[in-house]
Amino acid sequence: MRDLARRIDAATPPGRDRALDALRALAILGVVLGHWLVTALTSDSGTLRAVSPLSRLPEFTPVSWVFQTLAVFFLVGGRVAAGSHTTALARGTSYRDWLIARLGRLFRPVAVVLAVWAATALAMTLGGVPWQTVHTLGRLVLSPLWFLLVFAALTAATPLVAKVHPLWPFAVVLHVDAVRFGLGGPDWLGWTNVVAGWLVPYCLGALWARRGVRERALGRTLLITGAAATVLLVVLAGYPASMVGVPGAAVSNLNPPTLAAVTFGIAQCGAAFVCAGPLRRALRRPAAWAAVALLNLGAMTVFLWHQTAMMAVTVLGLLASGLTGHGPLPGLHTVPDGYGWVLARLAWLPVFGLALLVCAAVFRTYEADGGRPSRARRPAARKQVRRA
Repeated sequence: MRDLARRIDAATPPGRDRALDALRALAILGVVLGHWLVTALTSDSGTLRAVSPLSRLPEFTPVSWVFQTLAVFFLVGGRVAAGSHTTALARGTSYRDWLIARLGRLFRPVAVVLAVWAATALAMTLGGVPWQTVHTLGRLVLSPLWFLLVFAALTAATPLVAKVHPLWPFAVVLHVDAVRFGLGGPDWLGWTNVVAGWLVPYCLGALWARRGVRERALGRTLLITGAAATVLLVVLAGYPASMVGVPGAAVSNLNPPTLAAVTFGIAQCGAAFVCAGPLRRALRRPAAWAAVALLNLGAMTVFLWHQTAMMAVTVLGLLASGLTGHGPLPGLHTVPDGYGWVLARLAWLPVFGLALLVCAAVFRTYEADGGRPSRARRPAARKQVRRA
């Protein structure tokens, strides 16, 4: 392992900002662990239904503050895309070639997961699996993909939005929410925030690439003001405290994004700026950097297949418990209605992780190089760290 870590460290370009890779990895892990903790599949009369623990255990709302990390992902995305586009222009690379290269690695693995799940859904339907179960599983696979469409759109618009100050999209979100909630405007107006809301951290990342920033000073300002604004919006303006959607709630902070979600994201971006320097120092160690680099090489695979891993463990556990007559397994098939469920779910997380490792081993190749034979991948192994 030490030799592998040293090889990865040696293959990394000296000028690479390792903090960006660490922040991206933390954002992906936040989404994965968040989904595993706030999504429960319960067995009801032979069908599987999705239930949110937050609807039954509101005291665990702070979990959503820790694991809703999308703003950090968009911050890093804006920083990397803006820098990449500037470099492409300097090299004489056309916008078309640059965009194809940026989006190719994004959508190849998406096409694979869609194809696999289309075949799986068809097989389940033909095999007599209840439609409610097929719908529940399919929805869990497809629902996280919305943010990839937004991310792809912002990536395509990088030459334009990279010059936009983050205050402009923030002003759009502010006015949309004022009309929607303050003046009784139509609910559909909130969908404007799907673009404007995520433009705030994306443009902040582009500003980071374009001008450079005093990371600690700006980070503290964003963290304090963003956190204070979020608290005021929740306490005084009636925004939900949860930063993810809760079934049955009148308003979701995430679907579509609200002003509270945006101010919360600003606070997260501030924390990312504050942590950037310490992360760079920590990642000088080859072992720490190797872990981050390897996760980034399969980041899309991890994101796309983490729900499948959880569902595979749940279904296999359901089949096993049925064969042995033990009934629903706590934390896996039972209703999340108490602290016992939380402790049991935490115990299942390593099993979900092992299932995800299996998925990554099978499908990682489609993210790396479009699925070419392994013989063609070996000479390029050193280059993969550069592309991560």
